[in-house]
Amino acid sequence: MENKKNKIGNLYLFFVFIIMYLPLAFLIFYSFNSGGNMNVFESFTLDYYKKVFNDERLINIVINTLIIGLLSSLIATIIGTLGAISIYYMRDKKLKKKVLSLNSVLMVLPDVMMGASFLILFSFLLKIPMGFFSVLLAHIAFSIPIVVLMVLPRLYALNSDMMKAAEDLGANDITILNKIILPNIASGIFAGFFMALTYSLDDFAVTFFVTGSGFSTLSVEIYSRVRTGISLEINALSSLIFILSLILAIGYYVIQSREEKRRTR
Repeated sequence: MENKKNKIGNLYLFFVFIIMYLPLAFLIFYSFNSGGNMNVFESFTLDYYKKVFNDERLINIVINTLIIGLLSSLIATIIGTLGAISIYYMRDKKLKKKVLSLNSVLMVLPDVMMGASFLILFSFLLKIPMGFFSVLLAHIAFSIPIVVLMVLPRLYALNSDMMKAAEDLGANDITILNKIILPNIASGIFAGFFMALTYSLDDFAVTFFVTGSGFSTLSVEIYSRVRTGISLEINALSSLIFILSLILAIGYYVIQSREEKRRTR
């Protein structure tokens, strides 16, 4: 009976993966089509990948996207890690629950609502011009809850006796933070950074609301190009983005695996 359930579960997972990845495989396959469409595959070519790398405007947008992603993820990781440590040390349990609930709400809030909220905040209240700075602030804001959720479990897994022993030996808060807390939650910090970077690179809805006419990211650029007609250059660009996202996912998996092995020792 147990084997039968496992077989059904494996079959279901296989079916789900087919549904998820078949369109991606179709897109990547036709990015090498010399025919210029996704109807009939004529012959293999790398022309559309060459067009991507020869498109100066697109390269600038890729650089903007990477800068936004790396910078917002770094800042969000710093703020989120400090926030998680603050939540961990909160003595008021009711306040801690409220803060955690607020953090969870930010995670499940629809992107359209979040994007519209940022648009109102930046345009009408703060009077911030739409562009690089507005996109950066928005990406930092929705990345912080991700980092908090990745770091908190590592904090709860810490051995409190180590910190008490350090206090008894005369270590101050900074020393405990640098020598005990941060080294033991480093995997959670890196995992939070990778997850924040992935969300930043893939985000469209929030970015669409807060980007300006003179600034764009890859997701917004792909959307605007698709509206004018499907080109295999978009296929090639999307394939490259998928490969980058896959590398980030593998990096996150490696960090998780190392952390699990370290815990089991």
